Amino acid sequence: MGPPPPGVRNTGKPLVPGTSNKAVPDTLTPRGTTRRPGLTPTDTTNLVNGVTRSGDSLQLAARRRGQIETTIQYTAKDSIQFDVTRKVARLYNKASVDYGDTELKAAVITVDYGKNTMTADGRRDTLTNRLEDRPVLKDKAGLYTATNIAYNFKTKKARVSDAVTTQGEGYVSASVIKRLPDGTINGLVGRYTTCNLEHPHFYIQARNMKVIPGDKVVTGPFNLVIGDVPTPLGFLFGFFPTPSKSRGSGVIIPTFGQAADRGYFLTNGGYYFAPNDYIGVRLTGDVYAGNAQTFGGWGGTADVSYLKRYTFQGNFNLRFSTRPGTQILATDALTTSPVYIQPPSANTFWITWNHTPVPKPGGGRFSASVNAGSSSFNKVNSLDARRYLATQFNSSISYSKQIRNSPVNYDLRLSQSQGADGTMTLTLPDVSLGVARQFPYQWFGIEPGASKLGKVYEQFTVSYNLTGRNEVTNVQAPRVLANGLPLLGGTTVPTRIPLDVKNLGQLLLGGRNGLQHTFGIGLGSYPIAQHFQFTPSVSYGEVWYGQRLDYRFSPTAQAVRIDTTYGFNRIANYSAQASLNTTFYGTIVRKGTRKIQALRHKATPSLSYSFAPNLANRRSVFPQPDLFGLTNQFGVQVPTRDRAGRSLYPFESYSNFLYGAPGGSRQSVVSFTFQNAVEMKVRNDKDTTGTNPFRKSSLIEGLDFTTSYNFADTAFQLQPINVNFRTQVARKLNLNSTASFEPYQRDSEGRAINKFLFEANPRKLLRLASASLQATYAFNPANGERRSAIPRTVAPTNDPTLGTVGPPNYYADYVNFDIPWELNMSYAAGYTTNPIPLRKGQDRPPILALNTVRIDGSVKLTENLRFTYNLGYDLTQNAITYPTLAFFRDLHCWQIVGSWIPFGQLKGYNFTIAAKSSLLQDLKLNRNRQVQFQ
Repeated sequence: MGPPPPGVRNTGKPLVPGTSNKAVPDTLTPRGTTRRPGLTPTDTTNLVNGVTRSGDSLQLAARRRGQIETTIQYTAKDSIQFDVTRKVARLYNKASVDYGDTELKAAVITVDYGKNTMTADGRRDTLTNRLEDRPVLKDKAGLYTATNIAYNFKTKKARVSDAVTTQGEGYVSASVIKRLPDGTINGLVGRYTTCNLEHPHFYIQARNMKVIPGDKVVTGPFNLVIGDVPTPLGFLFGFFPTPSKSRGSGVIIPTFGQAADRGYFLTNGGYYFAPNDYIGVRLTGDVYAGNAQTFGGWGGTADVSYLKRYTFQGNFNLRFSTRPGTQILATDALTTSPVYIQPPSANTFWITWNHTPVPKPGGGRFSASVNAGSSSFNKVNSLDARRYLATQFNSSISYSKQIRNSPVNYDLRLSQSQGADGTMTLTLPDVSLGVARQFPYQWFGIEPGASKLGKVYEQFTVSYNLTGRNEVTNVQAPRVLANGLPLLGGTTVPTRIPLDVKNLGQLLLGGRNGLQHTFGIGLGSYPIAQHFQFTPSVSYGEVWYGQRLDYRFSPTAQAVRIDTTYGFNRIANYSAQASLNTTFYGTIVRKGTRKIQALRHKATPSLSYSFAPNLANRRSVFPQPDLFGLTNQFGVQVPTRDRAGRSLYPFESYSNFLYGAPGGSRQSVVSFTFQNAVEMKVRNDKDTTGTNPFRKSSLIEGLDFTTSYNFADTAFQLQPINVNFRTQVARKLNLNSTASFEPYQRDSEGRAINKFLFEANPRKLLRLASASLQATYAFNPANGERRSAIPRTVAPTNDPTLGTVGPPNYYADYVNFDIPWELNMSYAAGYTTNPIPLRKGQDRPPILALNTVRIDGSVKLTENLRFTYNLGYDLTQNAITYPTLAFFRDLHCWQIVGSWIPFGQLKGYNFTIAAKSSLLQDLKLNRNRQVQFQ
């Protein structure tokens, strides 16, 4: 025994007893030299033509490098043995060898320096027969755990028996693994799984397997094994991306299923790739077999996600779907007569774009939220209840900025509003420019407190806001006059213009645009009698239009004619306001050890007054004084003048314009608001330390009364009295109710007349005009605690908004297995009083315009099984609205999600068994069936 070979560093404990680790002189002489006694041998490497050179080292011949390229560090808990003759070292108990980027740990390690190999073995416990201290090999290619490892540190090849290695989120195991110098792994009888248990719940088994670390796992013919039971699920080859980072390129396995209207299908199959570190692209497609009569159609999705840290992030999604335009025979018809399904549209598309910037001081902010596409897309393709039932989709793209060291800010916006009925309104552009509130006294260099009047003028403020819009819509309102007079070229139904480039001129011509200037002038706020606050203000504004309407009467057509004239038109308006506010408190204190310690009533009355002059630009269009009536397009005779010969219907030049027209009547309005809230202070039974012995509880969150009176009106000066009530009981029951009361009488036709109800017989103060009630109650053992976190990992399954036709995963956002059950109930009702009396002195009963009940919740059947339900019922229509039943089963590394819609247009079911891991989320079994358009 002797010292370790050159280049080997001993960092362990002393050698085996009886051996020595001291270095001994080298007794070997260089080959081709002789040594005479008493003479030191000459270094022949320093001789050139027999002359010794001692200066230029560049003339020296290069030494031949050995097989070991770097230092080998080794340790062992028990002992280390060296066999110098055989150049073999053995390390026992917790052995470790480090060679460059390679680290090997095991119970026993043998290093053969002559063969440049290392072998490692575990230690089997004689009592339990379990293998302990398994060999673990770690290098650039990955981490390997096995029963035996043989490694050549010259060729960097390895042979691993019963190996397990981690690749991304997955685990690869095989009876024999051969590791190649480039890190590639070839496995025999291999398994691939994402279950982290030593005995996995499932795995993909293949005889031949190849692993490219940080890239992919490729197999030959494979099948899926669940619970050690082989299944028929498999394919001729397997391809599983295993990115070393968060993203990587790879094939997306499609989902197989069947739909009643489109036959068997393969959906959501395609390819994912990341062009760079900031962008990820997902391209998928769908194909439907249809039936014997016609092809079922196809679809495609392009989904792009991007993220630049500390700058912005976003997602762009484009979906296209085509389905047969002809009728499809229903395959599940129970009658002998054929039943056909007629799809509402053949080709549809949808675009979704969300862009969110990271706010930065002084920088601009560009954001986007786009939801647009074919009007029937969600009715045809989406199984998400929210999107299927939605009737309106809004989009917006904006850029805003606050100019640095300036009170000026601006906003540029493009917006769109799209209805499910095909209506669309585009606003491009929508510009706003604002100047924050300014104090005029600072413009003149006056210091605060320089004058006794400073408390007054120092509160004066000025602000400015400019808005401008151009609004285009493809639906033009009916061309009728509100007063019922006949209109030349009038229409009684809306006109829809197809969205086409050919119709661009017509769309722009029918658009509305204008500029609005608003100046806000604040005059401060002043206390009165210590308990009241008086706040006056003045506002001035202008509206600029590029056109106006001119009305003329056509004697030939006996109708009103409207002409649009173009040019600059300026409209000014101004008003003044003043408000008086105060707050009263009433408190009842109860002493002693009672549960309720105090009650407090908070009342906030507010009185305000506003004045605006009559700035309307109206004129009559009937020059003939003897013209007292006209017959409109409905055949109804409409009077045009009163008995004194005055025109009954003057016309406004800016009717139905973007920012409207100046006030058509003088305003002198007094408004009154009375807000109430009731709270109580109760003992906190949960407090055992005495630090918080009391807590507040709200009895009435709000009981508000509002009304107004216009002194300038000649009729109906008193406006309806509105009441709003809201409260929360035991943090579970939420109540919200509104009501509106009328003070005036109505005639036999239901029209309001300028007489108070108090003057009628019998006398009344008010009549209920409308009311609403909304109540929600939450039953669960969580005592109203808010859900704050997802208690366990749930992988997202089919998302219909991202290109998958399967139903949504109702648990992808939140699956709370900690709450054993929960039940949410809601009730909504809306009442409208019929204004037409049955007979004098009696009113019709209220009309129940809205009357619905809805329940939803979940039940935890077992530790890992939860059942959910969602059901609504319209009491007015006697119909159930969109019922949904679903369940979720957690299988550690797998999940089972099922949903069922028992009836309705989206009647069908979906059943999915899928792996949780994002790498194998497409390894799933789907069974679904939807019956649409029957």
